[in-house]
Amino acid sequence: MWRRKDASMPITDAMPELNRTLQFFSVENENPSTLTQAQIEHFNERGFISPLDVFSEAEMEDHRAYFDQLMEKALAAGMNSYSINGWHTTCPGIHDLITEGRILDYVQDLLGETLICWGTHYFCKLPGDVKQVSWHQDASYWPLSPSKTVTVWLAIDDASIENGAMTVIPKSHLHGQIAFEPSTVEEKNVLGQTVHGATQYGDSPFPFEMKAGQMSLHSDLLLHGSEPNTSDRRRCGLTMRFVPPEVRAANDWNQRAIVARGNDPSGHWVHNPRPAEDSIPER
Repeated sequence: MWRRKDASMPITDAMPELNRTLQFFSVENENPSTLTQAQIEHFNERGFISPLDVFSEAEMEDHRAYFDQLMEKALAAGMNSYSINGWHTTCPGIHDLITEGRILDYVQDLLGETLICWGTHYFCKLPGDVKQVSWHQDASYWPLSPSKTVTVWLAIDDASIENGAMTVIPKSHLHGQIAFEPSTVEEKNVLGQTVHGATQYGDSPFPFEMKAGQMSLHSDLLLHGSEPNTSDRRRCGLTMRFVPPEVRAANDWNQRAIVARGNDPSGHWVHNPRPAEDSIPER
């Protein structure tokens, strides 16, 4: 949709036909229930909060074992370690993570009482994985408006610089849509967009080094990426994308949602019930 014949020309809007509102909306919450006021100010000023404690080591053993089972199914079906994308409507274990109260309590302090989860994706970097995630803004990829998605990144494994921890450019979320170019094959980018000169848009890069069971929160306009996994340890994280109900989706992106908390009186977001058993969604 957004690839031009002249790939050297920066692109300022991947979906101009949607007339999206791509700007950061500051959180105003004078009485947070779980986050501190300082953490909310940090989110407003720097675009993220990390790390936050969620699960115990024992709980993460179960969640990791569950992911391992899903990965076995994905690989058996000819997929790769990045293929478990959008399985939340067909896998009860992912549904249960989306609706986990300890996660939602954090998100609610940023987005309000009604929380819609419209997407999930396990980003799994195997040991020695040469792929990277180039600098990008999430909101650029998505047919959503206004840009109010908050992403939860839950560490399934320990994440370090050596195994390719996600890294962000603090304060870059304050620039709105940043021009990008289509990624080249040589980049080995998991995704398809690249923002060049990312460090000019904020402070020094900040890696999200986390223990398994911890999570982060970041704005959909925050520049971020990750390096290849040069270690002998896997690095897996689950992203969960949450919006308040006033956000609108084009291209049927509202059809695979889960109303994780509260209710959507407009009915725009389809609520998919918890699936009975695991199944691989049709590609």
